[in-house]
Amino acid sequence: MGEIEITMYIDFQKHLQTILTEIKEAGLYKNERVIITPQSSAIQVEGGKDVINFCANNYLGLADNPELIQAAKDRMDARGYGMASVRFICGTQDTHKQLEQAISDFFGTEDTILYAACFDANGGLFEPLLTDQDAIISDALNHASIIDGVRLCKAVRYRYANGDMADLEEQLKKAQAQRFRIIATDGVFSMDGNVCPLDKIYELAQKYDALVMVDESHSAGVVGKTGHGVTERYDLRGKIEIITGTLGKAFGGSVGGFTTGKKEIIDLLRQRSRPYLFSNSIPPLIAAAGLKTFEILTRSNELQDRLHANTEYFITKMKAAGFDIKPTESAICAVMLYDARLSQEFAAALQEEGIYVTGFYYPVVPQGQARIRVQLSAAHTTEQLDRGIEAFIKVGKALKVLE
Repeated sequence: MGEIEITMYIDFQKHLQTILTEIKEAGLYKNERVIITPQSSAIQVEGGKDVINFCANNYLGLADNPELIQAAKDRMDARGYGMASVRFICGTQDTHKQLEQAISDFFGTEDTILYAACFDANGGLFEPLLTDQDAIISDALNHASIIDGVRLCKAVRYRYANGDMADLEEQLKKAQAQRFRIIATDGVFSMDGNVCPLDKIYELAQKYDALVMVDESHSAGVVGKTGHGVTERYDLRGKIEIITGTLGKAFGGSVGGFTTGKKEIIDLLRQRSRPYLFSNSIPPLIAAAGLKTFEILTRSNELQDRLHANTEYFITKMKAAGFDIKPTESAICAVMLYDARLSQEFAAALQEEGIYVTGFYYPVVPQGQARIRVQLSAAHTTEQLDRGIEAFIKVGKALKVLE
């Protein structure tokens, strides 16, 4: 039996090695770079090189914030390290309930449920709410977690082109054949940085009797005058039925996700959402740091204002230099290079210049749409932004992206 098992793996191993070789030869292999300092706008990578970080989701610069760190330490001392349980057995502490209330207050919603990650929130959203009698109408560029959540549900699936309201309307007309309908969209599309036209989506939802679900992972804390997300941007606070999001980006950069919205929806998710029912609660220290984040954001709008100013400054200068930048209303600046191998060479050359970025290429983005995604932060100084722009120009000329 042992020999058969070994032989079987040898055949499978060769198969995997062939696939991995093909990925490498196509220039699509992803290498992980190791950071040896706290996450911030300036970091040190393994080997001791200091770099300016332009590829973290640390939009408000809170990942190494002393107040969050102290809140986590204090709560770990008071409530322990981990819950060792799921919520409905013995995994709920007062901190979890307080954080859920803080999230509801931030978005102006009725109730909130916490998950280990937003991937779990999206993965566990649709199946408990919908059956094969219902429909999901999903934007073509939605995040993988929304796509996977839709796949786990038996509802009839429709898809519309990114931000295309005429196509959405056509799909909504078809979906009238089903009982209930949910339009699902990212608030900010993470690879391009564009904001969904939520005002128009909401109008169509009203016209065609549909619910709306928005993933605010890349928009909460970022979009809107005070960073309250796309519902603030379009004056729809409290009107969207379902919002999902994460604590892993603007809200401290750690782990943890959430779904917030109408009370009955959240209540049913507590009863039937599988990632919630079968995953440990987030640790008390994470919940406490999350609470501190929302306290900071209600005290002042300083971080959001700084982020918006940094984003406008960087994008304006990059466009003036001649770079091809995707239209954006977020803190994401997609510098289009189109060629996968070029995006990797460009990113590697930038790291030699002390600028830490990542090249994105298929399958993360469509074939022929490779780019470097720059993510701005409130933590970036003007000097850091200027150094980044100068390095982009230098490498752009060396690699003949710029004349």
